[in-house]
Amino acid sequence: MASNEVPNICSPDLDALINKAKAAQKIYAAFSQEKVDSIFKVAAAVADRECENLAQMAVTETGMGVLKDKAFKNHFAADNIYKKYATAKTCGIISDDKATGIKTVADPVGLIAGVVPTTNPTSTAIFKTLLALKTRNGIVISPHPRAKKCTAFAVKIVADAATKAGAPAGLLACIENPTLDDTNALMRHPAVDIILATGGPGMVKAAYSSGKPALGVGAGNTPAIIDETADAKAAVEAILLSKTFDNGMICASEQSVIAVAAIYNGVKEELIRQGAHILTHEESAKLGKIILTEKGVNAEIVGQSAYKIGQLASVTVPETIRVLVSEETSSDAANQYAHEKLSPVLALYKANNFEEAVEIGLQLVKIGGLGHTAVLHTNVKNKQHIDYFATKIPTCRLLINLPATHGAIGLCNSCMTPSLTLGCGSLGGNSTSENIGVKHLLNYKLVIERDFN
Repeated sequence: MASNEVPNICSPDLDALINKAKAAQKIYAAFSQEKVDSIFKVAAAVADRECENLAQMAVTETGMGVLKDKAFKNHFAADNIYKKYATAKTCGIISDDKATGIKTVADPVGLIAGVVPTTNPTSTAIFKTLLALKTRNGIVISPHPRAKKCTAFAVKIVADAATKAGAPAGLLACIENPTLDDTNALMRHPAVDIILATGGPGMVKAAYSSGKPALGVGAGNTPAIIDETADAKAAVEAILLSKTFDNGMICASEQSVIAVAAIYNGVKEELIRQGAHILTHEESAKLGKIILTEKGVNAEIVGQSAYKIGQLASVTVPETIRVLVSEETSSDAANQYAHEKLSPVLALYKANNFEEAVEIGLQLVKIGGLGHTAVLHTNVKNKQHIDYFATKIPTCRLLINLPATHGAIGLCNSCMTPSLTLGCGSLGGNSTSENIGVKHLLNYKLVIERDFN
C-alpha cells in the first residue's frame, strides 16, 4: 500500500471527517495569536458552563463515578486549562533573544488523533480540544464506545463555540459511533500528524505502533508511603480525599498504602475513623476474586462505590463506607491487590522500617506503574527520607504529603502543569515524562543568526 493511501478499514464517512478537519486546520494555522486567544477563551467559557450537564451525561451513560467530581473535572479541564494558557504565546514568533541571536517560531503540528477513555470521557475531551484550539491544531476524537454520546457532546459544545467565535467548521470533530477499527484507522490515517492517546495500555501501545508520532500515557499503580514522622490523620485525609474522588478513576490515585510499623496502628485507626472498612481475611479473599480479569482490572468494579463493590463481592458493608481496605503482606504480581484497581479499594502494607516501605513501593510500581506517580507522607523537614524516596522510586511524579489524584494533575501546586494526560517517560514506555500541555503540540523553529563574537 502506498504511504498516501487510506487504509481499507477506514470508512468513507470517517475518511471525510478526517479530511475535513485537516482542511480546516490548514486554514486555522494562519490565524493570529489575538484571534486564536479569542476563540480559546470563548470555547473554554462555554465548556465550563456545561460542566454539570456533561457530568450528568457521563454518569448516566457509563454508570461510573461521582456526579459532583465529574463536574469538577470538567471545570478543571475548562477553567484551569484556560487560566494556565490564556496569555501563552503559541503563534508565530514567540521569543526573540537579541543576546544569543536565536528567535523561536511556533507552528502547529497539524491534525491530532485524540483517544479518550471511558473513565474521564468529557473532561479529557474538553482538555484535548482546548489544547488543539490554543495551538492552531485540528483534532478528531475517538471516544470509548461505552461513553460515545457524552464524549461526542463535549466535543460538539467546544466545536460549536469555537466555530461561532470564528474557527473554521470541522476543525474539532468526533467519531460518533466508534469501533476498534475506526480508532486504528484514525491513528494510521495519512492526514493525521500526531496521536494524543489517553486510555488503557493496549490502546497506548497501538498508538505507538501506528507509525505516527504519539503522546501516550502509561498505567498507574500509585503507592503511598507513610513514615514514622508523618501526621497519620493528615496522611489518611489526603489518601481518602484522592481515592474517593470520582470513585478512584483517575490513574494517579493511590492503589496501596505502606505504613512503617511504628505508625501502622495509628494509620489503621485513622482509616477506620475516617470511613474506611478494614476487610476481614474472609472478606479480602472474596473481594480479591473479582478485582482482576484476564484483560486487567475488572470493568465491573471500576468507578463504583465501596458499597456496590462490596455487593458484587458478597461483602456486606454500610452504604456510608468510603473505601475498602485489605491488609496485605505480598507485593508480588500474583496478588490481585498489588495491581491498579481504579476504584475505592486499597491494599494496606506494614513495613518494618522506612527502607523496607520504599522497597515495597518499588515492587508495586514495577508491577504496573513505572514512570507514573508515587507519594510519600512525612515530616517536611525530613529531607533525608524525601531524597531517598526520590532516588529509589522510578516514577515521574513524586508527591510529598499530597493527595495523589489532585497532586498529579496539577491542582495542589500552581507551578505544576495542569493536565489530564500524564506522561510516564521511557520508564512507562512513553515519549515524555511530563504532564501534557500546549508545548507538546507545537513545532518550534529556531531562527539562528551567526555570532561573530
